[in-house]
Amino acid sequence: MIRADMLKEQAPAADERPAWSRAEFEAQLRERGRSYHIHHPFNLMLNTGRATPEQIRGWVANRFYYQIAIPVKDAAVLANCPDREVRRGWMQRILDHDGFELGGIRDEGGIEAWLRLAEATGLQRDEVTDLRHVVPGVRFAVDAYVNFARRAPWQEAVCSSLTELFAPEIHKQRLATWPEHYPWIESAGLQYFRNRVSQARRDVEQGLSVTLDHFATRALQQRALEILQFKLDILWAMNDAMATRYGVNG
Repeated sequence: MIRADMLKEQAPAADERPAWSRAEFEAQLRERGRSYHIHHPFNLMLNTGRATPEQIRGWVANRFYYQIAIPVKDAAVLANCPDREVRRGWMQRILDHDGFELGGIRDEGGIEAWLRLAEATGLQRDEVTDLRHVVPGVRFAVDAYVNFARRAPWQEAVCSSLTELFAPEIHKQRLATWPEHYPWIESAGLQYFRNRVSQARRDVEQGLSVTLDHFATRALQQRALEILQFKLDILWAMNDAMATRYGVNG
């Protein structure tokens, strides 16, 4: 369930217990990986070769709505963040997704890579970009995430990005299993996943550093765990919505 109260700025409840050490706090954050959507039945179906072409195309088309929301979310973090050094590092995320051309260097970015994945699965570019396939539950979940990033203190928005702690594994699974199970998808279409294995690790370093520095009392650390769970619930809800629309094969 996506908690509506997470969209409201609030002071953490009083907690007189001592703060966890940085190592203990990080371990608590990583423990939340048990709720990551890598374990969702819809994702398990995709990564074990049980999905039909229609289900794969439905997933790709719906996840595109999340892909185009990521740089919008990151722009909200930048807009709310007064720390120059954080902004300089965080800006890379927008370039990774939107792409850039600077000083003779050109990178088409993750959104373009996702569109190439869509084309590799048999979707037409325009039917993905016009969002005709996006189901209401996915739209609601993604919009809730962007609204949270806009309205929350920037450190909380940064904390919400830490689902990236668990992302490299899900990308590696797709790279390992999709070529075998879905040989009809051209290998070049999987480039987005290849790129994100390393990019996500780099992004985690910055997001984790900010989170471990800012959430330094037990009350704040508990708040951070709630925020991370909120983002995990967003991703889970997206899969619930797609499973309802496209089904899950046993």
